[in-house]
Amino acid sequence: MELHDVWFVLIAVLWIGYFFLEGFDFGIGVLTKLLARDRKERRVLINTIGPVWDGNEVWLLSAGGATFAAFPEWYATLFSGFYLPLLLILVCLIVRGVAFEYRAKRPEENWQRNWENAIFWTSLIPAVLWGVAFGNIVRGVKIDAQMEYVGGVADLLNPYALLGGLVTLALFTFHGTVFAGLKTVGEIRARARKLALVLGPITAVLALGFLLWTQHGHGDGASLVALIVAVVALVGAIGAVGAGREGWSFMLSGVTIVAAVAMLFLTLFPNVMPSSLNEAWNLTVTNASSTPYTLKIMTWCAAIATPLVMLYQGWTYWVFRKRIGTQHIADA
Repeated sequence: MELHDVWFVLIAVLWIGYFFLEGFDFGIGVLTKLLARDRKERRVLINTIGPVWDGNEVWLLSAGGATFAAFPEWYATLFSGFYLPLLLILVCLIVRGVAFEYRAKRPEENWQRNWENAIFWTSLIPAVLWGVAFGNIVRGVKIDAQMEYVGGVADLLNPYALLGGLVTLALFTFHGTVFAGLKTVGEIRARARKLALVLGPITAVLALGFLLWTQHGHGDGASLVALIVAVVALVGAIGAVGAGREGWSFMLSGVTIVAAVAMLFLTLFPNVMPSSLNEAWNLTVTNASSTPYTLKIMTWCAAIATPLVMLYQGWTYWVFRKRIGTQHIADA
């Protein structure tokens, strides 16, 4: 296996990690409107991800940085062609981070409610746009012979990509609901379980439709295996919710995300960004990659830094592993 193939796999792993971790905290942000009934319950939900949300975003920064360094042509075409949606995601992530930090700086109800509204919208919008973006990457976009995107924003709003956006929103919200059931106690935990049983079948129908569409248009034997794993894991997650096994349901909903994202990358390889105009103009792991020497240096750096980051993040989750409830929230 060549180094550019290795880095394609590593970038896929970074995106998988990002969607697994950021998926449930996007879901928690959406649940501040769907699940919480008052300010104290919203604080409970936000506190479940308070110690970890910023660490989850490290995976996005790593994925973006690795793409820039390992596949500069992919990075340039992607970020120029998807400039507006990616800018909107970036703005949402900035506002979301500010909202988490500023929400509790003042006691006024209007102040906190406005920042909580910001958390909701800046969680929902990226959850949709990431699905739209990856749907377009898999489907193929208008790339010319100079490896430049020549389409417009309207070209990105096609049925396949929009369905991808609905799938990521539903899947992240379900993942967040399962996480809420795992991390809370009392009435909010019971309501999270009930909501997960409602969201689960909806998510399964949307995900199955999108993954079958993907398999029909771009899949092979490996992607079919990933599709089956994703669907079986999602059904298992719904069943585990019904049985009150929150740990199993969270693990299985995570497996669903892992398998679904892996399927998208499996359908891409050896392309990194297909051209819908001419297959000869596809960006591939070969024509979009950096020099072998650059990839070699990157490999050594990743081999040293990645285990340290994973150990630190794992330790953070272990330290903040206990459940919380409204009894742990001081009255405002």
